[in-house]
Amino acid sequence: IADRREGIGVCGWILVFLSFLLVLITFPISIWACMKVIREYERAVVFRLGHILSKKAKGAGVILILPCTDTFIKVDLRTVVCKIPPQEILTKDAVTARVDGVVYYRIYSAVSAVANVSDVHSATLLLAQTTLRNVLGMQSLAQLLAGHEEIARSIQAILNSATEQWGVKVARVEIKDVRIPVAMQRAMAAEAEAAQEKRAKVVAAEGEMNASRALKQASMVLSESPAGLHLRYLHTLITLAAENNSTIVFPLPMNILGNLGQKSRGG
Repeated sequence: IADRREGIGVCGWILVFLSFLLVLITFPISIWACMKVIREYERAVVFRLGHILSKKAKGAGVILILPCTDTFIKVDLRTVVCKIPPQEILTKDAVTARVDGVVYYRIYSAVSAVANVSDVHSATLLLAQTTLRNVLGMQSLAQLLAGHEEIARSIQAILNSATEQWGVKVARVEIKDVRIPVAMQRAMAAEAEAAQEKRAKVVAAEGEMNASRALKQASMVLSESPAGLHLRYLHTLITLAAENNSTIVFPLPMNILGNLGQKSRGG
């Protein structure tokens, strides 16, 4: 509708002329009814006898409106924050979740926003809700929890392609919160705990294996040097004496115990 250019006809021009003549006759009182102030962040879409006066909206500043034939609609060009209510969705892997989000958009063409859609803000909100449900319904729960940014960009691209003819530019989409059932939360917590225990056991087993290899190498070194074994024995005694001075353990070689047992049986 915003791209159409149709004339107002002969009768229309006659009415416009009469309206302009009325303004001249009642000047300067009529000038106050013709002057309209448009703020910096607003634009005015002017209709003359029901037809859009120009493809480009007027403003900001002072604009002149014929009182009898012209009407105008103000459009706010500032960024609008649209909160998407929580949506019940069923993910690709059959998990129910509640997801809400935020959409940031602005109107870049006031004429399109007025002429092509009845309520641009309600239309954008409803479109954001349905797009959110459709996009998230094709994602699994893991993708939904881990891929917020990719999903938000996908939703933003779909919204931009749909709202272009409304004169709306979606600047950003954010997925605010994802809520899943309590039973699913417990199951995911149990799964995460089991995975942590598994990793801990693997790390402990690797540590035991590395320690056993180190002990094997140490025993081979000590077996090649009797003096080194004796020094290790003395170092162990020093360590025990430092920790507990009242108790000192003297280990005896097994061959000595074996000889003592043979002598006792011989006696």
